[in-house]
Amino acid sequence: MVETAGGGPGDGAAEVLDRPLPDGVRRRVVQIVSDGFGGLTLGELPAQLRQYARFAPNRRAKFAGNAMAAALETDPLFRQRIGEKLREAQPELSGALDSGSPPPAADPLDVAAAAYVLRPAGWVKLVTAAGEEALRADAERADEESRAELERLREQLDRSREQTRTETERLRAELEAARKEAEALHRKLRAALSDVKRGEAALRKAQAELEAVRSEGQAQVSAAESETRRLKARLAETEAALEAGRKAAREGRSVEDMRVRLLLDTVLDAAQGLRRELALPPVSVRPAETVDAVEPGRMSPKDIAARALSEHDPAILDQLLALPQAHLVVDGYNVTKTGYPQMPLEKQRLRLLGQLSQLAAQTGAEVTCVFDGAELAAPVLLAPPRGVRVLFSKPGVTADELIRQLVRAEPPGRPVIVASTDREVADGVARVGARPVASAVLLKRLS
Repeated sequence: MVETAGGGPGDGAAEVLDRPLPDGVRRRVVQIVSDGFGGLTLGELPAQLRQYARFAPNRRAKFAGNAMAAALETDPLFRQRIGEKLREAQPELSGALDSGSPPPAADPLDVAAAAYVLRPAGWVKLVTAAGEEALRADAERADEESRAELERLREQLDRSREQTRTETERLRAELEAARKEAEALHRKLRAALSDVKRGEAALRKAQAELEAVRSEGQAQVSAAESETRRLKARLAETEAALEAGRKAAREGRSVEDMRVRLLLDTVLDAAQGLRRELALPPVSVRPAETVDAVEPGRMSPKDIAARALSEHDPAILDQLLALPQAHLVVDGYNVTKTGYPQMPLEKQRLRLLGQLSQLAAQTGAEVTCVFDGAELAAPVLLAPPRGVRVLFSKPGVTADELIRQLVRAEPPGRPVIVASTDREVADGVARVGARPVASAVLLKRLS
């Protein structure tokens, strides 16, 4: 569509292009502006194009194309100056456009670009025709290229089909060969599987036989080991019994010898003591004098009983300790807790042992003091006083049991005195021949 505004019938400046400038025409227009750009001074250029004045034509067309096209469209003076440069560069084409008859042999794009710059009468038709011609040429070129591409694709398809046919035949042959080879391999595999199954059956049979032999061997070894252990145990028991018998024989002889010797010393000391006390002539005693009877002038049994000491008299303890080979066994904590229970155990022990040491020195008797080991929180570091044997009961054994063991260890006939208020202890030691004394009696004697 062509509109005329502000001009006469032959004025092309009044015509307006109502569609975008075709791409081909636009590229030629930018090239014309870029060629005429260099012939203008810096002052003749629009302000937005002055920064591209020093660019080479190719770089100017590349980087300032949009700016030059916009300036050409909006700046009539700039377009006029570019048109003058175009007339100088292409006078024949410019003259033909001014006369309204463009050369028939000229490129439609060049004609349209020159008409767009020079704006002769009818330039819009020329630009529109050039655009349509360019589109038609592009369409024909695209159609030609499409046909060529189609032909090329057909040829490529034929070659591909031929190659596919050839490849298919080759693959069929290879597939057939592979199938035959697979069948052969399957036959070999079946044969191998049969061999493997037979081998596995033979292996299982051999393993079962081996397991049976191994179980039988293990049973025999276990039986042999059990018999060996039993024989070793019997041998160890026999050796232990033999050694225990030998040790018991040795210890028995030693203990019995010690007990007999101690008893003999007790009898000898008692005989010597009696001889000193009675001062009897060795041959003055006659059998008739041994008959018990009351003679005129002598004390009766009632008189003698009246002169006997009380059970709570400390002097009775001195008489007992004066016996030959006398052994005083003291129930330690029973005595200390009877006499001074408020004191700590350690001070109780030290006080009692100090007093017993003095008693042993005075009487010459054997003194053993027994304490209960269960009362101890830690081992006792104690230096026993001179003349006093200090014993603590072992774990699980009470002091009462240890006292009874000491009494049973003495030979029959030796005087053993046990100081304890515990009635069970007193009765027990009395049954085995010892003389019990109350703890209070000992405390009175010590004080």
